[in-house]
Amino acid sequence: MNSETFIEKLFPLLITGDRKSARSCVSEAITSGWTPEEVSEHGFWPILDSIQTLYRNDQMTSVAHHYATRLLRSLVDQIQAGYTQQSSNNKQMLLFCGPSEGDDLAAQIVADLCEADGWEVKFGGGGVPADEILAETNESKPDALCMFSSAPSDAPHIRNIIDTIKSIGASPHTQVVVGGGLFNRVDGLAEEIGADLWACSPSELKEKIISESNRRAPEDQRTVGRSIPKAA
Repeated sequence: MNSETFIEKLFPLLITGDRKSARSCVSEAITSGWTPEEVSEHGFWPILDSIQTLYRNDQMTSVAHHYATRLLRSLVDQIQAGYTQQSSNNKQMLLFCGPSEGDDLAAQIVADLCEADGWEVKFGGGGVPADEILAETNESKPDALCMFSSAPSDAPHIRNIIDTIKSIGASPHTQVVVGGGLFNRVDGLAEEIGADLWACSPSELKEKIISESNRRAPEDQRTVGRSIPKAA
């Protein structure tokens, strides 16, 4: 089973809330040779992105969106138990996201995959005040602080966190990473708000935080006084 076939089969089951058939579809993918990690990265992730895009553009009803996100979350929880756990890489990640159900689910997929990859992950989800994220970062001093978002309204919140971390020198070795639909839609936004790294998918994030672990936003990427580009 390839990614396109899997997505074509699972998507209509999710938006109609067909829980039994959706589970069978995932089981079929595993039987055909996919690893649980591949199901999440090449199946669940692009499906979630499509669900969020359609709903944001008023091309999906609220009931279909609720069916899809909640059923997809149960599948994400189910498949995570089958991930192959790698040895610890002795690195810690803090992970937060926007307040929506879709943001939380996207961040959970990243959290589960990075944990299986050897990271110690603390996942706080959405709705955490900026001052508490800053305090936790300063106290924990993680190797990476990741923030995922799909809504334009979250950009000032994320920018405030990044600016404060950099201006007060809190946890200087921490790499600030952003991702999610917002940063995919607005070209250059991640750089504009001063992020050290940005990624479009879990696999890209995992690759970058290993291969570009020493990258830090240059001084001219500082964001104080700049405007934020408008998202589509």
